[in-house]
Amino acid sequence: MSYNESAEDYLETILMLSQRGEPIRSIDIVNKLEYSRPSVSIAMKKLRENGHIIMGDEGFITLTESGREIAQTMYERHTLISDWLIYLGVDTETAINDACKLEHNMSEQSFLAIKKHIEDWKRDINTNNN
Repeated sequence: MSYNESAEDYLETILMLSQRGEPIRSIDIVNKLEYSRPSVSIAMKKLRENGHIIMGDEGFITLTESGREIAQTMYERHTLISDWLIYLGVDTETAINDACKLEHNMSEQSFLAIKKHIEDWKRDINTNNN
């Protein structure tokens, strides 16, 4: 599995599951994404081969540095874009689904421009409210 949308989704899901503070197994990913066990098993093998995850003897999944970097990038994009869309009046479910599509296909330049715009806007609001 090369660095692609599917790999990014799996890595982002592992990151989100890890925030619970509990060990992560493939079945947790199956349940979260509602994918089949064989599909998740194949994906985990490819992520392991590409050095993005480590799977311990007990089957626990841990992100490597490269996997965590990819996951955090996708998670930041997803949360910023979905929050922004919700603020603009898009219903939550649509905003989350659209953010998932946009996070993978947006250039770094465009994402950073949107991020800067939102940060500047928030700073302006805070300044005006004080």
